[in-house]
Amino acid sequence: MSSHPARLRISEIFYSLQGESTRAGLPTVFVRLTGCPLRCTWCDTEYAFSGGEFRSIDEILAEIARHQTQYVCVTGGEPLAQKPCLALLQALCEAGYSVSLETSGALDIASVDSRVSRIMDLKAPGSGEADKNRLENLGDLRARDEIKIVLADEADYLWARDMIRTHHLNERCTVLLSPVAGSLAPHKLAEWTLRDHLPVRMQLQMHRVIWGNRTGV
Repeated sequence: MSSHPARLRISEIFYSLQGESTRAGLPTVFVRLTGCPLRCTWCDTEYAFSGGEFRSIDEILAEIARHQTQYVCVTGGEPLAQKPCLALLQALCEAGYSVSLETSGALDIASVDSRVSRIMDLKAPGSGEADKNRLENLGDLRARDEIKIVLADEADYLWARDMIRTHHLNERCTVLLSPVAGSLAPHKLAEWTLRDHLPVRMQLQMHRVIWGNRTGV
């Protein structure tokens, strides 16, 4: 009998370099869960909205172990849309992995295992989903967590600047600003960030710089 009987719908499990967050560059196993209640205009993982196959937590752990790394990132889609995700995160922590969770910020993050680094989005207006931000999550963030804001244009940047200042986001955890590829030129975001002395970390998607726009990286 399985020690972890819960099953999750999985789009893919792959081994690559982490391309974003303060963990960028670290060899990481990615577990991409299927399904997401949001439809951001710039989404680059639409293939994970549906499909996938059900796998037990034990099967997932066995697949991860093959890759011989301590870093695991649970992503989506929106991982927290599947309730067994919480059990998966706990199992990964108990197995000794350094675990990060990429989540949209639209769902409650309070029940996530405290050993997990939560990389939580704040959806800017350009995403089309800014009204889904669950601002109550901000009060639950800890220093090991990170806030990611993806920006499509200057209006998004100004919105992010105001959110950072109004909610003192940088005092809660690391704040990451990312330009939408093909929409906002990275040098523009860099210039605005420097101009306004924002206490943030600007990031590009390292995996796309290396391998381009494809899955499994």
